[in-house]
Amino acid sequence: MTAFKHATAIMLCLLCATRTLASPPEITISFQVDGQTVVGTLELPSTTGRAPVILMLHGFKGSRDELMIPSLKEGIFKRAADAWADRGLASLRIDFRGGGASGGAFEDTTISGQVKDALAAIDFLQTEKSVDPRRMALVGWSQGGAVAETIAGRTSHPIRAVALWNPMSSPAAVAEAIFGVETVKVGVQGGSAPITVRLPWGGQTMLKPAYFEDLYRLDPVAEFARYSGPAFVAVGTTDTVIYPQPDSGKTLLAYHHGQSELWVRPMDHAFNVFQETRTLDALIAATGNFFTKAMQH
Repeated sequence: MTAFKHATAIMLCLLCATRTLASPPEITISFQVDGQTVVGTLELPSTTGRAPVILMLHGFKGSRDELMIPSLKEGIFKRAADAWADRGLASLRIDFRGGGASGGAFEDTTISGQVKDALAAIDFLQTEKSVDPRRMALVGWSQGGAVAETIAGRTSHPIRAVALWNPMSSPAAVAEAIFGVETVKVGVQGGSAPITVRLPWGGQTMLKPAYFEDLYRLDPVAEFARYSGPAFVAVGTTDTVIYPQPDSGKTLLAYHHGQSELWVRPMDHAFNVFQETRTLDALIAATGNFFTKAMQH
């Protein structure tokens, strides 16, 4: 090897090492649920030993990196995972089946199906050697909040803390407000064929009647009442998707029998990211502080 090639190789190695140190390690993982593949990103801190881990659950029509922040070209969940890795917290963010890189079709989505995916993710983390499954927390945003509320009450594995960001707690009421009462009626009364659902933020999607029927079977608040660990609930007073606030957040916590924090800000459903990122970064920091404290006990 010539001196020039040798120097170039060393420079490239150093550059790779610098990039590795600057960015938390990310591993793409997968597991099976009902014969379909669920894909996720496991992000690890640079600390040694088995790290505490956070399972991150996205919202309706979301994906594991979540909504892209326009000014940063970065997903909300990706930004949160990076920040938490810097303070020694691992995380697993998954694509529910029917979305992102996971298998299945979105029209087959139900909240109960997402609950099954999340419970399987918790089981997966029990076998992951890089994390400590005895120190696990949950984050759920919007419909992912309903999933987090439900699995917190159902799982047999220990959950150290739960953070709910603008969470859905009354699925049927939220669906009627977002999709319209008539659309929900058509969905419930339908057969097996998917129906077209218009989204208030633009566009449309297809959902089968099973999604609408499931809205009236699931009671996330009652499920969450079975969880007695620390709970952090963040709500926005300008949220037009989950409202009224902070009343909805207070009602949810009224059924929670344990340590809790209600974090209220003048933010919309997406934490004001279309205008600024200060609110989101404050939320990520407050959630990280809450988790770090809960993991110490």
